[in-house]
Amino acid sequence: MIESPELNSCKWLFFDLNSYFASVEQQERPELRGKPVAVVPMDTDYTCAIAASYEAKAFGIKTGTRIKEAREMCPGLITVPARHDKYVEYHEKIIEEVIKHTPINKIWSVDELSSRLPPNKRTPEAASAVAMRLKAGLRANIGAHVRCSIGIAPNSYLAKIATDMQKPDGLTILSPDTMHERLFALALRDLTGINTGVAARLERGGVTSVEQLWHISPKHARRIWGSVEGERFWYRLRGYEIPDQQTKTSVIGHSRVLDPELRTPDAAYKVGRRLTIKAATRLRRKEFYAKRFSLSVRFQSGNKWAQEAKFAAAQDNFTFLYALEELWGRLVAQIIADANFRRRGDRPVKIAIAMYDLCRGAEITPDLFDLGAADVQKQQERHTALSRVMDDLNQKYGAETLQIGVSPKTKAGFVGTKIAFSRVPDMAEFSE
Repeated sequence: MIESPELNSCKWLFFDLNSYFASVEQQERPELRGKPVAVVPMDTDYTCAIAASYEAKAFGIKTGTRIKEAREMCPGLITVPARHDKYVEYHEKIIEEVIKHTPINKIWSVDELSSRLPPNKRTPEAASAVAMRLKAGLRANIGAHVRCSIGIAPNSYLAKIATDMQKPDGLTILSPDTMHERLFALALRDLTGINTGVAARLERGGVTSVEQLWHISPKHARRIWGSVEGERFWYRLRGYEIPDQQTKTSVIGHSRVLDPELRTPDAAYKVGRRLTIKAATRLRRKEFYAKRFSLSVRFQSGNKWAQEAKFAAAQDNFTFLYALEELWGRLVAQIIADANFRRRGDRPVKIAIAMYDLCRGAEITPDLFDLGAADVQKQQERHTALSRVMDDLNQKYGAETLQIGVSPKTKAGFVGTKIAFSRVPDMAEFSE
């Protein structure tokens, strides 16, 4: 059901941490405060910044800037290897602080969340007071260098837009009776949900400004988008509440950009093996089974190799390790057969594994006509029991207390676990 915006109602608060990874590093390390800092996946000039402090942003450095170019833009740039476990640790503390001041309806990412304010907090004055108490709590209990911008609006979409209107440490209120004036001052690409492709379609439809977009009909928006999402966007832009579409876990996996010293076939395979065990451990913790396993490897030349294996629904380490070994054998055979590949001396730079076609145990239906299915099932049960024993020991005594093969050592200290755009890993993943 679509809820219409209430006049002068400040129903939603959106909380956006400013330059989060870099801010945590500056909070943790006083020597970085006031300095241009870029957080990087590895310490090399041939990677990209995954976060930049506001001091670095002043030089034009942003997420995605190549470090080689960033150093030319800012010779005094300090690069700091990412510590995803530390950012998740802070995330959990911040969540504890936020719920002291307002309920949390949805955690969108490691640095964003939204809150539907209680009815008695929906006036501009009351909502502002909540925001200021939240900011004060953040300074007092998390640290003065971890700042946030807060947006308040009739729906969570507009509240998110409002957070970008004043950074860092901003507070912006968009009320239904005046918000269109503030929105008209924005460029189309400033609106969340309008990417390059949508902007091009809008331009072809004669829409080049937010004001023009505001005045089209919902059916017109649907035609431009080519789907019902255009109509949903039209309503969100006006402050209507559109229920979130339910999503479900469809894949569990890990990837890793290889440290320079791990860019050999043998070392890359060991990284793949470690990623596979981590993903299988998470699969069991989430009580999923998977029927497919994929391996992809990107090489220094930019070439990419990817294949998958299929099997009966499984969640034990060994089924996936057998699949990895089979796929790695195919990759090696292709490399041996490819004279051009050998001549280039191409090296692996990134490896990724994924487990998908997920299901729950109750959803598994054995094939009554497969005479070997019972034997396979018994073997999987033994392998699953052994895998769970490994989980228990590693959880009790520390990661890799019991492991299969030698694990590669990385500069980050852990393999595979990192924060994705819309997924915050559990702290348990860093010790699996």
